[in-house]
This record gives sequence, structure tokens and C-alpha cells, in this order.
Amino acid sequence: MEIVEEKGIEWVEVHFTSLLGKLHSITFPSTRLSNEVTIKGFGKLDGSSIKGFSTIDESDLVLKPDPETFAIIPWKNSTARFIGNVYWGFSKGRLEKDPRYIAERAEEYAREQGYISLWGPEVEFFIFDKVELDFENPGVKQSLTVISRERSSLSNPLFIRVKEGYYVPDPYDAVYTVRNEASSILTKYFNVEVEAHHHEVASSGQCEIDFKYGSLVRTADNVQTLKYVVRSVAAKYGMYASFMPKPIHGDNGSGMHVHVSLWDTNGRNLFYDENDDYAELSQLGRYFIGGLIEHGRSLSAMVSPTTNSYKRLIPGYEAPVYLAWSKGNRSAAIRVPVYHRGVRGAKRIEYRPPDPSANPYLAFAAILAAGLDGIKRKIDPGDPIDKNIYHMSEEERRKLGIKELPRTLWEALDELESDREYLRPIFPKAVLDEYIELKRREAKFIDSFPSPVEFYMYMDV
Repeated sequence: MEIVEEKGIEWVEVHFTSLLGKLHSITFPSTRLSNEVTIKGFGKLDGSSIKGFSTIDESDLVLKPDPETFAIIPWKNSTARFIGNVYWGFSKGRLEKDPRYIAERAEEYAREQGYISLWGPEVEFFIFDKVELDFENPGVKQSLTVISRERSSLSNPLFIRVKEGYYVPDPYDAVYTVRNEASSILTKYFNVEVEAHHHEVASSGQCEIDFKYGSLVRTADNVQTLKYVVRSVAAKYGMYASFMPKPIHGDNGSGMHVHVSLWDTNGRNLFYDENDDYAELSQLGRYFIGGLIEHGRSLSAMVSPTTNSYKRLIPGYEAPVYLAWSKGNRSAAIRVPVYHRGVRGAKRIEYRPPDPSANPYLAFAAILAAGLDGIKRKIDPGDPIDKNIYHMSEEERRKLGIKELPRTLWEALDELESDREYLRPIFPKAVLDEYIELKRREAKFIDSFPSPVEFYMYMDV
């Protein structure tokens, strides 16, 4: 409140996230901000209008701003932002379907077992000059045109060839200005410490921004903040930022590789073992990987939650297809980075299937639940696979017991339906039921429409 007065803040936005990961916002005059509001919350939310929150007959919800998430929005005059927690009205407690609440439950569940988890996602996305979608007459007239100044063109001598965009410099990196400005704003105004940003592999303005690791809830907050800032800065330049996993056929898609480590309350990294010759990975870290492999197929419904996600998860584009682990092997779903030897604090696991369409609160909570189940049950992940799994024969993979990730969202949801017990300590049953139902409806809706490529393939049958 002192900062609001000092900086002349007139408006306060409160952001929150739906069960499906969509960011929502409401704005109040700063005169309404008080200690009482921070305790009681803003009573202005119709939960029945937010997918997955509440029914129309019990729709009054309350938003309580989290003071630790306060930030000034530099591109809006005299406006600040909070991330809010969602509560039932009439003092009935926390809304169970608030994704941030699920993330808090995950952190508490880990603490009860003596663990503190740290998270570091690599968020990839595209920046396009223009996206035109003609959806006037579904099933008859559909077209999608994606325009990027970096696409291959004989009239543009500075084009980037397909799959050759990784770490390109100016002047080939035509979206550097957007990415750099977004990174500066994240660091300066939103307390998101950007460690690096760069152009990614795809030729169509694909980017990545990496920020410093942190706790589960705070890191999920930062992912939502990053998406908000990137979209806003891109719009300022008349461009469009997309976190869709696979917007371009024939080029790399966007992932959100998730780095995770477990620590004890004394600040000791429990994934590090200096006596392990393979990757300096502890037995506890191996059990965590065992849980990810055991539950990887059902995890897909949380970490790869769109029909488009499974157009990314195909061989040939550095996206994982097979549930195996290794050090430094990017054809495996779980990688143990080995850039340096003898650095206890850096030892972590990288889980590669997630993409940025995931709700980060639910995705991180589910990954943690799977890993902790692996530790609890001492699940052996098997031997690491140090070969390019894409080049193995089906018979060779079968002999090694390598499972595949689901091929579709439908398949992933079926897996989550049958393999969900490991999630129950964190996810209330009603949340899982609602999530599966919403996603089934979404997949059914999408499947009911002919796609442009179907016209291309089948118009002449």
C-alpha cells in the first residue's frame, strides 16, 4: 500500500488461472486496496463463468491478492498487478479447483516428507508477424495463414532455413527486440530473473526465455507472468506471440522442458551423489525418474494437454516420444544434464515431454506427485539409454522395455483415468474428474471438424 501511494498507482489488476491454464484478470481502483481486502479478498468473481471452477447455483467466489506477487505494469499507466488466490464465498475456504491451490498442496505434501522442490522450466514460443484464421463456415471454409518475416524466401536474403534457427544472431534474428524487451521487463518489474534468451531451432521466429529456478508455486506464477508479458510486448510491435506447441508443419515445435531437483531442509541437493560415475545422480534421484517413467503416459494428460501437443511429440524434431532416461541424450524423455562435474547445486532432472500449453500449476504438481511416488515405492527406472532411441528398431526398444508416450490426447486422458492414484495426495478427486471431463469435451469438439489437411488429402477420394 505504501508503494501504491508512493508510485501513484491508480489501478490494481488481480490475475488468476483457470483449471485449463487460461489467465484471467479483473481491475479495481487502488483506493479499494487495504489490509482488510488482503485478508478478506475482492468479492467480485462469478465462478460459473470460468471453465471448471463452480456451477451457476454456487458461483460467488472471492479473489485474495498475494502481496508477494505485487508488480508494476510498465506499459499501463499507473497500474499494478497481483496474482490472486481463489476462495469460496461466504467464508467457506479455498476453492479446491484453483490451480494455484493445487500447486500449494503439492509443495506442502513434499514438505511433509522432508523435501523442498526447485523448478526451472525452459519456455519456448513463436512470434509471428501475422496470424489469419478463417473460421466463418466450419467444415467448408477453413484456412490458417501464419506469416513470419524469417520464413524461407528468395526475396529475403536474411531468411532462416527450416530447423536452422538455433542461436542465430542479428540480423537473422528478426524477433530479438521483442524477446529482449520482454526479458528486461520481466527482470526489472516482475522480479522474474531472466538468465538467458535466444532464438530457437525453428525458422519462424521461435524463441526461448529461461529464468532462474525457484519454488513450485512461484515458478508456476513466473510462467504465467512470462506468457502475459511476452504477449503484451509482441502486441505492442504489432506481432503475435503463440505458445501453441506445434503451429508450423515440418519444423520444430515448442516445448517447456522442466528441470526439477529435491532438497532437504538443510539446503542439501538430494539428487547429487559425487560417487556416482555415470551422472553424479543419487539413488533417490533414480527413484524419482522411476516414478516419471512409471506414470509418464498418464502425466501426458497434464503436461501435454492439447490435441496439438501430440503433433509436436513425433520423431525427428527433438521432441520426446519414448519413456527412457539418460545423461545428455535428447531423444529420451528424461535427461540428466551433465555440463559440469562436481557441482552439487546444479544436479537436476530434465523432464522433456511438457509444452507451454500446459497449466504450469497442475503440470508441476503432477510431475512432483509422480516423482515422489517413485521414491516412496522405490521404482527402478532401469538402465539409462545412451543411444539415439529414434534410430532403434521397434524390436530393440521392446527388448529394452521402452514405453512410448501417448499418440493422442484421447489416449493420454484414458491413461489418466486408469492411472491417477499417485495424484490423490495432491489432487482432490473432484479436480481430476472435472479436468478429464473438460479435456474430453475439448478433444471431442476439435475432432468433429474437418481440418484443412483432410481436404488436401481426401477431396479427390
